[in-house]
Amino acid sequence: MSNPYSIYGVSDEAASLAMKAGEAVLPVFKRIEETREKNQLRVMEAFRRHKFSEPHLGLTTGYGYDDIGREKIEDIFADIMGAPRSYVRIQISSGTQAISSMLYGITRPGDVILSATGRPYDTLASTLGLSEKTYDGSLKQYGIGYDEVELNSDGTFKREELLEKITDKVKVVFIQKSRGYTGRRSLRKDDIKDICDAVHNKRSDIIVAVDNCYGEFTEDAEPCSYGADICAGSMIKNPGGGIAPSGGYIAGREDLVEKVARHISAPGLGSEVGPSLGFNRQLAQGIFMAPHVVAECLKGAVFAAAAFELAGITTSPSYKEERGDIVQTIIFNDPDKLVDFCGKVQSCSPVDSFVTPEPWDMPGYQDKVVMAAGTFTSGATTEFSCDGPIKPPYIAYMQGGLVYEQVKLAVMKALS
Repeated sequence: MSNPYSIYGVSDEAASLAMKAGEAVLPVFKRIEETREKNQLRVMEAFRRHKFSEPHLGLTTGYGYDDIGREKIEDIFADIMGAPRSYVRIQISSGTQAISSMLYGITRPGDVILSATGRPYDTLASTLGLSEKTYDGSLKQYGIGYDEVELNSDGTFKREELLEKITDKVKVVFIQKSRGYTGRRSLRKDDIKDICDAVHNKRSDIIVAVDNCYGEFTEDAEPCSYGADICAGSMIKNPGGGIAPSGGYIAGREDLVEKVARHISAPGLGSEVGPSLGFNRQLAQGIFMAPHVVAECLKGAVFAAAAFELAGITTSPSYKEERGDIVQTIIFNDPDKLVDFCGKVQSCSPVDSFVTPEPWDMPGYQDKVVMAAGTFTSGATTEFSCDGPIKPPYIAYMQGGLVYEQVKLAVMKALS
């Protein structure tokens, strides 16, 4: 059989292996498509129920008072997230900013944040005051304490240990849905529901807050619909559908969301201010497209897992496993192979395909990081990207892919 990928530098052996992987993943693709259909219908119904209209695509400037489009998008997004309220703003530039703002908004000096999923992602560790480098303005400096409980080796939470650590000072139990820069699996909806139920049964007044980055639309429901009090994430990840040029969100209980809005703007102003600046169209269209785009991301990750497994390379999760995020890890045990793989990803990108990524000291991270991201929106991890810290066992964290074919080609080139 001829190899149609040979013009891209794909060897016959890699093309043959990719064909086997493509056959193996068909049942998993069917499962992904079923979830996509449920999510897409849910999103469409939210737009219809709230009577989204052409005037809602308009813009406001300055203070942004009475921005009917912004308000309508937040009502729609709250419905989609299974929450009473949401705050979706173009002015939030990253997932870290959204999650950090959530934690600042819902805690006060003397409170303790208890992580049920171990040490958070590097950039959030700086917010909490846990990083080796001391950052001025961390939660620790404001007298907000922190404690944590590691997950079990199978990814489940340590029920007894977590409940024992819930003292009178614990205000927030924090959950990170995605794996971050770790080898653990992502949490799924049943995992998060179990934590929420256990915590609220212990003390109903505790706030369960979820870092939902990379997890939106990977399953058929979001954390607030099965017990979380509040969650946050980035619009240049899953929920922006590859269209939103920036932005972030907080969704959850109305009182908690407004507390966060007051932190971001000012007490007395809260969610009333914040102009859309003409970005309502991109935010709304991105949300509408998100279930489809996330399904493409998942297909790329599943194919990568299957192909690398057939080549004898360790991956997590396995292509057959249920997923709670769009992240695929490939363990190379070799820094050169990690950097080379990121180079292959970059070479298959629509933007800057001709450049070579190199490890560098990235702000907020403890180790040098190599990052491939030839994306239309800078840092948009729903678009195809890959990064990894230069430390053993030299894991590549691959995520995104607006189109499945882009991920497939990069994997085949790497295997070649």
